[in-house]
Amino acid sequence: MMNPSLNLMDLEELTSNAKQIQEDVLEEILTLNANTEYLHRFLHGSSDKVLFKKNVPVVTYDDVKPYIERVANGEPSDVISGGPITMFLRSTGTSGGKQKVFPVNDKYIEKLGYVIALRSLAMSKHFDSGGEQGKAMEFHCTKPPSETPSGLPRDEVVRVGAAFAFVLVRAIDFLEKHWKELCSNIRSGHVSEWITDLEGRNAVSTILRGPDPILADVIEQECSHKSWEGIITRLWPKAKYIDCIITGQMAQYIPMLEFYSNKLPIVSTTYGSSESTFGMNMDPLCKPQDTSYTCAPNISYFEFLPVDHKGDMASIVDLVDVKLGCYYEPVVTNYFGLHRYLIGDILQVTGFYNNTPQFRFVHRKNVVLSVRSEITTEEDILKALNHVGLVLESSDLMLMGFTCYADISTFPGHYVFYWELKAKDVQDVFELEEKVMVKCCSLLEESFDEVYRKNRSKDECIGPLEIRVVQQGTFDSLMEYFISQGGSIAQYKTPICINSSEALAVLENKVLARFFSEKSPPLDS
Repeated sequence: MMNPSLNLMDLEELTSNAKQIQEDVLEEILTLNANTEYLHRFLHGSSDKVLFKKNVPVVTYDDVKPYIERVANGEPSDVISGGPITMFLRSTGTSGGKQKVFPVNDKYIEKLGYVIALRSLAMSKHFDSGGEQGKAMEFHCTKPPSETPSGLPRDEVVRVGAAFAFVLVRAIDFLEKHWKELCSNIRSGHVSEWITDLEGRNAVSTILRGPDPILADVIEQECSHKSWEGIITRLWPKAKYIDCIITGQMAQYIPMLEFYSNKLPIVSTTYGSSESTFGMNMDPLCKPQDTSYTCAPNISYFEFLPVDHKGDMASIVDLVDVKLGCYYEPVVTNYFGLHRYLIGDILQVTGFYNNTPQFRFVHRKNVVLSVRSEITTEEDILKALNHVGLVLESSDLMLMGFTCYADISTFPGHYVFYWELKAKDVQDVFELEEKVMVKCCSLLEESFDEVYRKNRSKDECIGPLEIRVVQQGTFDSLMEYFISQGGSIAQYKTPICINSSEALAVLENKVLARFFSEKSPPLDS
């Protein structure tokens, strides 16, 4: 629910006074944490802001990991934080190849709640008080993963969402596989015996309240269509928009969500990470590909390292000093033990909301493919996939999941993409047409930059791009592998690039067919 004490004037004041608010945030953090073991090494108990920027180094996770582990293993919180650490957040490890653990305290919940309230304010300008006039149906997953009916009356749902686009697509896929059983449960008023979790059974039984054959018939009528195009709006006819993170690597799911939702607006409302919540989307009706986030200056202390810094940490700038169009990596100082911490995201400044900058998420740092001298980023890969979208659409196919890696076991080395495909018509069993898949290989190559095309066509030091089509359900298996390593399904993001031999083995065991580009890309694409 939206915090009733917040209004649009608060939002205007917050974004108009970003510089002073950031100064106040840093002062508060330093006053709280100056005597922690970590900060005392650099500040000797001082909370001076100039000294902070001069003496406290910019760090990565490996630098602070020993301190975090000490607190996690039972040492006092004041090793890193002036306030008590009340919980730890664990990353999935899909981006950097290893899991990270981050300390948080009650301030984290307070700040997160504030951003959610701001988000509701922004949404209220476009969607009837942010959808609060009805119900929001969100798919949340815990570890171990489970799927349960939401229990919301279908004619009251005005917003359908999940933390990440992947989770929502997976929920729809689960419904597609189990809708007949769901209808049977609703028709009989009894939960299937294979659902053994007692609390889950009791919760669903309370919602069912007995047989409901009319609702079961309605759901059956919609789900038994040959095509599931628009299934979200057919099952929840009052839904106004889709709410999930759709930027970065989640952008690959935009075509699927547009297909399933009859092109409802897809709103990526918030940008954040385990290290800090960052900001919110002030223009929710923009195209998903154009999403930018307005920084919330009272959440953490934000600095920005230019991407082209060449090792010069003196080039770091404050939040209000970033330049339009430039690329930066955020450096975060939060309330619970991280000081001048490199997030690992690359952002571009797209504009300003009053005096507060707006950023678009570009890609994760160091998520690249490279065989020789070329550097193909996450953003390059996603743009290339957009170019093959029309080919797949004309063949009535949807790309349900993908990942890739640079295979240097061959000579010359080459890019390998793993694709999981699905027919748009759920009752169709599709056959892979070689000419279609070969064309997709060629289009991907043509979409890459000049350095790649030169290495591929002229110097012949990169081999033909390969697409390996895998069985349906393969990317569920990949997710299960990463979750088995200790991650949470709620945070899971299919890695754009894979470098884990164990994860590659999961994919290789599911390969159905292999296709290669048959011609070198033109140098002048």
